[in-house]
Amino acid sequence: MAAAILFGTFVVLMLIGTPIAFCLGVASFATILYIGLPPMVVFQQMNSGMNVFTLLAIPFFIYAGDLMVRGGIAQRIVAFAGSLIGHLRGGLGQVNIAASTLFGGISGSAVAEAAAVGGLMIPQMKMRGYGADYAVNVTSMAALIALLLPPSHNMIIYSISAGGKISIADLFTAGIIPGLMLASALMVTAYLVARRRGYPTEQFPGFARVGWFLLNALPGLMLIGIIFGGVRSGVFTATESSCIAVFYALLVTLIVYRSMGWSAFVDATLGAVRTTSMVLIIIGTAASFAWLMAFLRIPATLIDWMGTISQNPLVILLLINVLLLLLGTFMDMGPTIIITTPIFLPVATHYGVDPVHFGVILILNLGLGLNTPPVGAVQFVACAVGRISVWQAMRSIWPFYGAGIVVLLLVTFVPAFSLWLPSVFR
Repeated sequence: MAAAILFGTFVVLMLIGTPIAFCLGVASFATILYIGLPPMVVFQQMNSGMNVFTLLAIPFFIYAGDLMVRGGIAQRIVAFAGSLIGHLRGGLGQVNIAASTLFGGISGSAVAEAAAVGGLMIPQMKMRGYGADYAVNVTSMAALIALLLPPSHNMIIYSISAGGKISIADLFTAGIIPGLMLASALMVTAYLVARRRGYPTEQFPGFARVGWFLLNALPGLMLIGIIFGGVRSGVFTATESSCIAVFYALLVTLIVYRSMGWSAFVDATLGAVRTTSMVLIIIGTAASFAWLMAFLRIPATLIDWMGTISQNPLVILLLINVLLLLLGTFMDMGPTIIITTPIFLPVATHYGVDPVHFGVILILNLGLGLNTPPVGAVQFVACAVGRISVWQAMRSIWPFYGAGIVVLLLVTFVPAFSLWLPSVFR
């Protein structure tokens, strides 16, 4: 009955449009009252959920991403990607994906990437004869690459939700190959769709011009190596790397590019504060919700139930993927990671799945949910930039979404895609 109250209250509040943080908090409070525990337990769990040192990395990475978007780094990365591969069929679509891959290794945020790269690329694509739905779908799916590449905020949230026992450096490394696989799959799909629709190519500017664009974008691109190399080598932690990212972003935008004005700096700071406050309140209430699930032994019950279906790890992973895809359709990514990790991680490890491998599966799976209404945050941002309805985008997103599903299945059933690179760096 307590579990029914916990999930029932949460679902009802979510269906009537209550913000997700309040859904989690009120459901936890109602369940605590039914069980007979002191209501203070909810607030203690919220505090313990937010009072984690590693969480400091999230606001700093968000801040660094905002500074880079407003300081002109995104524009230079797009220009470099355009000079490099713009001559392929559906050139601007290919540029969109390549720029998202490069910028994703800097921002770590799918929503920020959709806004930054989409704001630059979607208007240009529409002006040059590309369909608005094609431009929006390429942008929204390519934005998911940022979820897998360091410094992914969601990898940090997953590590914390797993009890802080999973190395963030291993998670950062494990996401690189799947991220590049997703980029490659999307580029092939974009090429095929562009060829079928007869979209144009761009003129190759020559290797000298490509080199000039690379040098212009290099100060921003160097941050990828600084973050990944520093964390992976142990020179600094993920939290320390986020502070270095902010300092480096300020250095590049203020001194190297000289493109950051006072108003842009203030806007970036306020934007980071607003985003951080929303993320942390969700993390706090989700931590209380997750504690109650553990208290009610929901993960153990789920393991027993799945055991009645099959003892085959491949079948269990397939079932978990289906459940996560359904949850990702109705819930935002951050709270879903915090809620589902304590439920599904014990199930996965019970059947021999490596926690790092499962983290990549979880992030990629829930990332696909960011492109499915009614709670598709990335899809909403891309549609707003492209000025089309979500329904228009959804009617033609299926080739790109299908490419994402193929990559998800490959990552799920071939653990080496996630685990080989971390083993090499170890």
